Amino acid sequence: MPAPAADSPAEDRRSPFVRLAALLAGTEPGRPALSAAVGEPQHAMPDFVPDVLAGAVGGFARYPRAEGLPAYRQAVAGWLDRRYALPRPLDPEREILVLNGSREGLVSAAAIARRLAPERAGPPVMLLPNPFYAAYAAGAELAGCEAVVMPTTRASGWLPDLDALDPALLARTVAVFIASPANPQGAIASRAYLARLVALTRAHGALLFSDECYSEIYLGDAPPAGILEACGGDYSGVVAFNSLSKRSSLPGLRCGFCAGDADFLKAFLAFRWVASPQVPEPLQAVGIAAYADEVHVAASLALYREKFDLADRVLAGRFGYERPAGGFFLWLDVGAAGGGEAAALRLWAEQGLRVVPGGYLARRDATGQNPGAPYIRVALVHDLETCREVLDRLLAGLS
Repeated sequence: MPAPAADSPAEDRRSPFVRLAALLAGTEPGRPALSAAVGEPQHAMPDFVPDVLAGAVGGFARYPRAEGLPAYRQAVAGWLDRRYALPRPLDPEREILVLNGSREGLVSAAAIARRLAPERAGPPVMLLPNPFYAAYAAGAELAGCEAVVMPTTRASGWLPDLDALDPALLARTVAVFIASPANPQGAIASRAYLARLVALTRAHGALLFSDECYSEIYLGDAPPAGILEACGGDYSGVVAFNSLSKRSSLPGLRCGFCAGDADFLKAFLAFRWVASPQVPEPLQAVGIAAYADEVHVAASLALYREKFDLADRVLAGRFGYERPAGGFFLWLDVGAAGGGEAAALRLWAEQGLRVVPGGYLARRDATGQNPGAPYIRVALVHDLETCREVLDRLLAGLS
């Protein structure tokens, strides 16, 4: 097998999946290929989707409005009010926008944050948890800001340590990205943690972008808190992002929303009218139906819990496994197998199993180390029997 490629700043800017393809190029899979790399839900989509699309098909004949259908924004507002303990309902006219999936919103919102930011005390930065979803770094780059990573460790509960943030760094900060449940570790921030984060970003004049796309995949009894619950009724400086990809197993629908700061969303909408992909009305019709239905969400959640029950049994005492609080990823320490790149290459060459090296999801920190390097990320997105096969190949390849 060829040696794993060395980490470098240039590689860090590429998609983790482009880097993974380069790592595996030229190596034939040892068994029929099975991917546990991409966080793409494989559960059945809700059964009402075809009928809703058929009934709304005429909407494809119209250019959709950038802010979204009033009925869609009202459906989102209603879902947010039912799902979270909000201090006040959101105004669907001013505080909610449709998105072409949360990823494009997270990236383009960063550019607007930079334009609206007050003068910073030095070169502008955006703060990202480390590891992080690659869209955050892409947004920072688009905005012309330095992406600065915040360590997330087992000791800090896999969330950034707010007490460790340097005030001088915060004085340069344009926006902070946070994810709860976190990708990849599945950590869930408490409402108290989120309230502290809101206060911290406001005190330094920074925007807070909360990625909540895994909000409906949780393995404990209580659903995760959301950032909008932690604002005391004042949503200024805070924007939540979510989509139907994970909640409703509709990754190809490309339909989501952002909600929060009305002034920010006004500027964001002006940008979106000329520069962002609009969401076709029939897809928004599916979204309206999906946000009104919790039966399919509960059924999907039950399947994820079954898969992690299986992981609990199979992985107990191995690879530093801990049942995550949320999300659908395994974050496994394979340092004893040579680290994430070596393990990913070995699993592909011997077992035909595709997983992501953890270092591809992170950047070198202030110590010069990539904290993801000893890990692999494994997505439990398939049906139960396929996930059993993933775990069997994992053990066979790394034992």
